[in-house]
Amino acid sequence: MAEITPMMRQYLQIKEQHSDCILFFRLGDFYEMFNEDARLASKELDLTLTTRDRSKENPDDRVPMCGVPYHAAEAYISRLIAKGYKVAICEQMEDPATAKGLVERDIVRIITPGTVIESSMLDESRANYLAAVCADTTGCAVCHQLPRGEHGAYLQRDRALFAGRGRAGCPGRGGRRLLHPAEGARWLHGAVHAPEVRL
Repeated sequence: MAEITPMMRQYLQIKEQHSDCILFFRLGDFYEMFNEDARLASKELDLTLTTRDRSKENPDDRVPMCGVPYHAAEAYISRLIAKGYKVAICEQMEDPATAKGLVERDIVRIITPGTVIESSMLDESRANYLAAVCADTTGCAVCHQLPRGEHGAYLQRDRALFAGRGRAGCPGRGGRRLLHPAEGARWLHGAVHAPEVRL
């Protein structure tokens, strides 16, 4: 295998942290994809698969790549999201013209079918719901959006289960306490005392 360049080493380190995403890696005016991401994106987006390593005799040493112009990226990301993929956006964190050595890059956003906020990526005829799960050694919590804009929080600590919709302090059913999602988040971090409920 050929020696890895500093830029490719940077790419591989970031990709390793986000292996479940297609990584849009900013290089100048383009978002580039490499290796398996490039093969997948070229197939799903009808992009030309190419390489910068044409001079290498061994095809196994050539890194496949494809890219999209950064100003048109939203349209390509939308197509990937519609097919159920996750996309990680890796931006240049400093001006390449003034950077000394390798340009610093980092993930600035991960876009999934559930976290899309751009109207161009949403189907106006369908609801787009979001849920979050958090767990630690003391319990777990699920917060989610319900129909008609309501929100709910379900908390479980040891053998206690708390469930909520709407305002905090509403009476619960069957040993459950209703919590506002913000109260649920504070409870997980110990800022709200959660009463014991035996099931």
